[in-house]
Amino acid sequence: MIQSITDRSEHPFEWIDIVDPDQQELDKLTRKYNLHSSSINDWLQVDHLPKYENVHNYVFIIFRLHADNVSDEADTVTELTDKVAIFMFDELVITLHKKEWLAPQQIKENQIKEHTCENTHQLVNEIIKSCIATYEAPSSKLTSDIEFYEENMFLKNRKPSLLKGLYYLRRQVEVTRRVLMLSHDIVDKIDSSELSNTYTRDTRDLYVKLHNIYDTLFENMNQLVMIYFSISSQRTNDIVRVLTVFSVFFMPLTFIVGIYGMNFEHMPELRWRLGYPGVMILMGAITVGIYIWFKRRGWL
Repeated sequence: MIQSITDRSEHPFEWIDIVDPDQQELDKLTRKYNLHSSSINDWLQVDHLPKYENVHNYVFIIFRLHADNVSDEADTVTELTDKVAIFMFDELVITLHKKEWLAPQQIKENQIKEHTCENTHQLVNEIIKSCIATYEAPSSKLTSDIEFYEENMFLKNRKPSLLKGLYYLRRQVEVTRRVLMLSHDIVDKIDSSELSNTYTRDTRDLYVKLHNIYDTLFENMNQLVMIYFSISSQRTNDIVRVLTVFSVFFMPLTFIVGIYGMNFEHMPELRWRLGYPGVMILMGAITVGIYIWFKRRGWL
């Protein structure tokens, strides 16, 4: 679907927004505006990462905004983000995207009507800012998820699903952080020294803020995973320690029982009237002795 957001009759530039174009529409667009085939191929590549490229008489930008609906087990770039392609001419901006996107109408109602966009560069700056802003809400959700897993890890019984949830949460943080990192060049070009103004600096400030938030989330996630394995290792050590204590208690007792269970003919202790109670008392004394020794060492 092709729609005209602004035209030259009312504004100093034209903005055409295209939703999920078919091949025929792409061919028509390519011929009409003399778009390079490499730009179209990059747009058709589903998992293409962010890029900024000067092509002939226009600037080609691919930016990935965070998807609206993300499942708990989403862990790839295409599952976590949606792609927007931007063609910026001197007096024309073309945006391409696969899914419905509310930003064009919002920018038209706010920035364009308030005359904060005087040229295509300022318009593209607002588009990029709106794309970056889509990462704010997911960062709050990821923070809440990390706190949830931290609480369950320390205060509640761990379940097998906890490790699976930690894996997907770590992947979501890692992939989103990587996409933001790869968008740095775009923000740099938008807020270059020659074109910098109050609005482009706002875009950079928002980007830096979110980049730092996702860096912190990534560090917290790594620490949480390390703590999970540390707790698992500690609990394994506790179980091994208990089993070791039991084995130490039974080792001398098993040794005594093994000796007197051989039933050789010339074993004088077998004919002692007090042999059985004597051995039982000896075994009890050894057990008490081991217990006292363990207590004094602080092992129990």
